[in-house]
Amino acid sequence: MLKFFLRFGMGLGLIFLLPIPPIYAQTPRSIDQQVNCEIMIVGAGTAGVAAAYESLKAGRTVCMTEITDWIGGQVSSQGTSALDEKPTQRSRSFFPRGYTDFRQRILSQNEGKNPGACWVSLVCFMPKEGHELLQTMLREAEKEGKGKLYFFPNTVAKSVATSGTQIQSIRAIKHRPAPNAPPLNTYPLSQTITDSYTEQNSPLFQKKIIQFVPPASGKWYVIEATETGELVALTDVPYQLGLDARSYRNPSSSSETDYPYCPQGYTYTFAMAATATPQPATPPEFYSRYAQSYSFNDKRYADAPELVFTYRRIRSAVPGAGSRSINPGDISMQNWNWGNDYAPGTSADNYLLSRDQLRATGQLDPNGWMGGFRVSGLRGGEEQALGFFYWFHSGTTDAKQPIKKPFPNLQYLSGLDSPMGTVHGLSKYPYMRESRRIIGRPAYGYPEGFFIDEVTASRKDFSQEYYQNLGERTFRNIATSIAGLRTIDVIRDRVDPKTVKTLGRSHIYPDSVAIGHYPLDFHPCMVESPPEKPGNQERPGERQGADDTYPFQIPLRAMIPQKIDNLIITGKSLAMSHIAAAGYRVHSIEWSAGAAAGTTAAFSLETGIAPFQLVENLPLPSPNLEKLQQRLNVNKNPTAFPGTSILNTDWRNWK
Repeated sequence: MLKFFLRFGMGLGLIFLLPIPPIYAQTPRSIDQQVNCEIMIVGAGTAGVAAAYESLKAGRTVCMTEITDWIGGQVSSQGTSALDEKPTQRSRSFFPRGYTDFRQRILSQNEGKNPGACWVSLVCFMPKEGHELLQTMLREAEKEGKGKLYFFPNTVAKSVATSGTQIQSIRAIKHRPAPNAPPLNTYPLSQTITDSYTEQNSPLFQKKIIQFVPPASGKWYVIEATETGELVALTDVPYQLGLDARSYRNPSSSSETDYPYCPQGYTYTFAMAATATPQPATPPEFYSRYAQSYSFNDKRYADAPELVFTYRRIRSAVPGAGSRSINPGDISMQNWNWGNDYAPGTSADNYLLSRDQLRATGQLDPNGWMGGFRVSGLRGGEEQALGFFYWFHSGTTDAKQPIKKPFPNLQYLSGLDSPMGTVHGLSKYPYMRESRRIIGRPAYGYPEGFFIDEVTASRKDFSQEYYQNLGERTFRNIATSIAGLRTIDVIRDRVDPKTVKTLGRSHIYPDSVAIGHYPLDFHPCMVESPPEKPGNQERPGERQGADDTYPFQIPLRAMIPQKIDNLIITGKSLAMSHIAAAGYRVHSIEWSAGAAAGTTAAFSLETGIAPFQLVENLPLPSPNLEKLQQRLNVNKNPTAFPGTSILNTDWRNWK
């Protein structure tokens, strides 16, 4: 079972000491292959797989690309194979059908038990298991619906050709190892991403240029399901990145103006195994640079680090082991806030380049797209994650707590047959918590463009003094927006705004196509550059928006960008604010949004009605929109939680 272990120091040298020559954008090559598809999905993360699953069940021809060689995103290539779920939703099994099937199969394959006996979730498992199970589900959906899937792993979108309001084609690059080069997944992303987006062959990769186009009918839909909103950036539709300016819709914002350099922190996950005896560990050469970034946060974890190990344990050698019981052979995945979270927050180090930065670096020029990352921002996250293992294993000081006990009975897992499937041991792709988020089309109540906002679902008490101090007009607007059936009374001064605390439920959307329930959970950016700078702190006020939520809906309007009619947005790039996005990023919610995107694309192909036409006359009734919603619900992809009604304002039991 431990055959894939590498000594930590040896693995580290293999990652970073082999030189890789710089690669630059060059003249486009000729196209090697052209592929026709009715539904083109870019990104095979959780939302992308869900979109493919429903599209195939609807009998459509689907193309799907993925930058890694595993599908599933969070459940596989990003290593966060511990399903984040709310207890009430889980107890009622009120999830989209594909997600329900996935989690039940994971449990069934493990005799009905939580494979990892973790305590963050009831379903923790090995990442490769998630990838393989999703592959099986897509094959079954293809057969059942008589659809056809063309999957392109290790493939990135390079450019998008548009005409008027339509995407006409997508140019992509597929890579495989060059002759005599090491296998894929040898090097971390920071060392291969530039090469992956360059069309010319290199010492590491041989490239194939693929052009995706619609079938002879000329009708197709493109679904944006990448982790960072690549098609959003490439098509340059209106979008937001980072912080939104404080307003009555997002009153907890930490910024008075839009600030694109502070998305939530991301994480390179890794796996480590418990051993019967202490194991050697060598500090990476850069360890001292990040040492002040590591902490167990809370005294109970500093006193009992085994709780951190079992928190996201993904394999338990003893089924049903308790949270304080560790046995040799147990495997833990690490995704820890003051550990391997990496959170740049300035224009000098932000890891997702802003629109202005993309223009300045030529990435929005023809054939100039290189992924939209600051490569040094990726490398910093990789280094911090590797250093976190050494700190967990051998560290004796804690950035926040007075004690830090070494935990030497640990082994860092690396190798192509390790849990993360990489020679270096880090996840194939970082766990992204936030993306480029579209601004939807102007709509009733949203003259500058639709988006899901903070007050939509938050349970926060908005009558608190903090919100009253934002000014009388802003505070009154907050109260008006959450007053529900008392809105007119607030407007006419028959109700004191200070008595309006919350709506008592989330906003009800007439065009809801998906659901979710998760807290507004923050991993804030850091104030100074670089993030690991000694004494650096989280951006003040970023956690002001943190709170629980009511079960919420995702409207179709959040999936429809401006300017382009055959592009559907799903996953983390929905039209939503920075604060709202903090609650819309976990497994089941991404699946629900992806299922809605796939169903909508298939419905629009069938009816000839574009998604924007389904919602353009809201709030007036739309029979065709109702047909789409009926299809979703019949297919067990719910559009509302049980009991959703403007009259039901008591959701206290939904925990």
